[in-house]
Amino acid sequence: MRLNRRRSRSSRGFTLIEVLIVIFIVLALGGLVAYNLLGQKKKATANLGQIELNNLKSALKQFNFIHDRYPTDEEGLAALWSKEALPDEEAQKKWQKLMEAPTPKDRWGNEWGYRQVSEHGDETEFDLWSYGPDMQEGTADDIVSWTLDDESGGDLGTTPSPDGPSGGR
Repeated sequence: MRLNRRRSRSSRGFTLIEVLIVIFIVLALGGLVAYNLLGQKKKATANLGQIELNNLKSALKQFNFIHDRYPTDEEGLAALWSKEALPDEEAQKKWQKLMEAPTPKDRWGNEWGYRQVSEHGDETEFDLWSYGPDMQEGTADDIVSWTLDDESGGDLGTTPSPDGPSGGR
């Protein structure tokens, strides 16, 4: 009779508390993985925004080489991918498509900021910026084309940090 009791106790399976503990452990591990993945996605998006800014900077420098000037504020960045953005017929004759696809908006759906004459140091350069994921001017996640040494003693405003690109406007 004792033998039967031992078999029945060992073949009962898990108790409700044991099942709840296993579920809690699985949920906790899943939460940690999700938290880490979301942080990586934000960082990757910020890095892609930086890459787009660098591509626009390159295209603007090529435009300057061809036309001996940067696009005017009125022409804007559209002059890099659309001949119609240039009002002057002479400039349209020299025009070359410098960007395959239009990039009027940054990774967060906002228009890229562009100014033909920089207000941040060298006036022979341009200003190009994105306000980043928080869409607020002058915050740490802004992506900018100018050096921040003149304004706040920082490095280039184009270096992403773990929480997003550093810099400000």
